[in-house]
Amino acid sequence: MNLYLFRHGKTIANEQHLYCGSTDLSLSGHAIAQLLSRPRIRFSTSPRFISSGMRRCNQTLGILFGNMEYEVIPDFREIDFGIFEMKSYEQLKENPDYQTWISGDNFLNIPPNGESGAQMRARVLPALQEVLQTEQDTVIVTHGGVISDIMQYLFPAENKNIYQWQPKPGFGYKITKQFEDFTYEKIDEFYTG
Repeated sequence: MNLYLFRHGKTIANEQHLYCGSTDLSLSGHAIAQLLSRPRIRFSTSPRFISSGMRRCNQTLGILFGNMEYEVIPDFREIDFGIFEMKSYEQLKENPDYQTWISGDNFLNIPPNGESGAQMRARVLPALQEVLQTEQDTVIVTHGGVISDIMQYLFPAENKNIYQWQPKPGFGYKITKQFEDFTYEKIDEFYTG
C-alpha cells in the first residue's frame, strides 16, 4: 500500500510564525495561489482520502485533489499549544510558563491547557495503525507536527528530530508499505508521482 502524508498549505499563523495547533484557521490567500499553481498528483488507483477536519486541511485537500469525498479523522489534528496558541516567540519569551515548556523534554512537557507531544502521539498512532491495516492506498492531509511524529515513529533508525522531518506546507511524503517494511520518498516541488 501507499500512504501519502500532505501538510496543509500556509495559514496567517504560519506566515507570522505563531504557534497554531487547535485554532481552526483557513489558508492564506498566498497559500491558495501557491497550491493552485501546482500540478495535480495522479494515482494509479483511487485512494482513500482523509483530513484532520481542520479548515486548513480540508481546503488543501480540495485544492490539491479536487472536489472528492473524504473522511475526517480528528485524531490526525495538530498538537494543542494551549495558552500559547496564536502567539509568537517574541510575545512569549519572557513568560515563565513558556520558559518551562520550551526547556527540557519538548516531547513530554505540556503547555498550560494544551497537550504534550507524547499525548498527541497517543492519539495519532492508533489512527495511523487503523489506516495501515486497511492495506488501501490512502492520502492524509494533516499537520506538520503530526507528519513529523509519524515519520519519527516509522523510521526511527534515521534518528531525525521533528524539525528535520517536517515538510514544507503543501508537501509531504509517500510511504510505501510492503509486508511489514516501510520506505519513503519526499513529495516536493520535484516529485512526479
